[in-house]
Amino acid sequence: MPGISITSIFDNGRRMIRRPKMKNEANYHGREQELDSPLGNYDQPNDYILESPRELCPDSDEEDVERRAIEDDEETKAASAAMKKKKRKALMEFRCRVEDAIMGNYILGKPSRRISRNESLRQKEQLKEITLWGVPLLPSKGHQGTDVVLLKFLNARDYKTSDAFEMLKRTLKWRKEFRTDEILEEDLGVSGLEDVVCISSRDKDGHPLCYTSYGPFKDKDSYKKTFGSEARRQQFLRWRVQFIEKGIKKLNFKRGVDSMVQITDLKDFPGPDFKELRSLSSKTLLLLQNNYPELIQKNIVINAPLWYYVSHVLRSRFLSNRTKKTFIFARPQKVTKTLLKFIEPEELPVQYGGLKREQDDEFTPEDKVSEFIVKANTINYIEIPVVEGGLTMVWDLTVVGWDVLYKEEFLPDDERSYNILIQDKKRLQGESVRNSFYFSEPGKIFVTFENWNFKNRRVLYRYKAKPTIPIYRTNR
Repeated sequence: MPGISITSIFDNGRRMIRRPKMKNEANYHGREQELDSPLGNYDQPNDYILESPRELCPDSDEEDVERRAIEDDEETKAASAAMKKKKRKALMEFRCRVEDAIMGNYILGKPSRRISRNESLRQKEQLKEITLWGVPLLPSKGHQGTDVVLLKFLNARDYKTSDAFEMLKRTLKWRKEFRTDEILEEDLGVSGLEDVVCISSRDKDGHPLCYTSYGPFKDKDSYKKTFGSEARRQQFLRWRVQFIEKGIKKLNFKRGVDSMVQITDLKDFPGPDFKELRSLSSKTLLLLQNNYPELIQKNIVINAPLWYYVSHVLRSRFLSNRTKKTFIFARPQKVTKTLLKFIEPEELPVQYGGLKREQDDEFTPEDKVSEFIVKANTINYIEIPVVEGGLTMVWDLTVVGWDVLYKEEFLPDDERSYNILIQDKKRLQGESVRNSFYFSEPGKIFVTFENWNFKNRRVLYRYKAKPTIPIYRTNR
């Protein structure tokens, strides 16, 4: 149409459409249209009208979002497929390099030129039987665990085959020099440290739980006996390696659980002034990183004092990103809550707020635990039935979150009988409780909780009944 001009402009996702205007037409109301702005009024020349894409095409946003979602999903799948291809390629290349190094007799370094040909052949035959963590390393043997072990080194070096190969060579060389294959049979003579380390039960995914507690070293005599000389410190380091090797024996590299969870308890840790212990702890951590890649699935540190966090930040400069990601810290008030994320309550020791007791004659891990929530600022109770007389009731309970009041009381079914106060009101501060009582008549046990905190509290409990003959009857 002659004399008419139409202009459209897109600005920040909004479409600005100019109203058709005849030549020599007066401005709207005789002036330029004034539009409001967050910064005040301003003149918008040429009568622009602002419209959003939704107003122009209501279905455009939905279609665009759906299209982008499909594209993102396709990109993710393509990236995942490319990464899998890269990993398979790296593993095949790594297998070939390891095979060549073993068959060529240089996996442990270049052989000496001074040895005879017969000796060289003998070494090659021996090298074909080389193992790591009980798994044959020669890929052509076809062992199911070989690829699992090799993948740990590839993971630790971000699938860089050359770096993984050098790491494997250094690990094998260190094991030969440290004589780790013989360490399980050694009596290192480190007495009085039975309470420092232990391997107890497994987490929810089946990983062995390796506990380390430094509390016993608070005693100065024990500390001096263990770290008083360089020879004793080296013996302690060897003892720590022996403990790691014992944990590896509980792993299954044939498509099973192939890593451990390490829990370090720093309650009653001697302190930053005990430099020998801090130095050996750092050495052990670096030793794990460099010679036991991907064997520690989680490194949970509990009851850590404030100074330890500062020390850990400084030490982290020497740790790889993969090692840093394994660390989980829990302060005293959060120990039970943190550990129960990974460990079933019946597998968590009582000193950490669980229900597991050593040499327990009452309960087994098969006795499952029930859960009860005590809401904030309320009084709630658990009811345990006593179905008949002549029973001894045994019950376990723990409170996640601490600081609640609880009481135990028996109410018989016979209204003419007296109520029995089993446990008067007391405050629970993170400890687990076990109690038992003989009942001569049926009724109910009421375990009452008073939670005057602003947050809910989680109660874990279990109970069982045992038929019992009273002592006074057996003495008749």
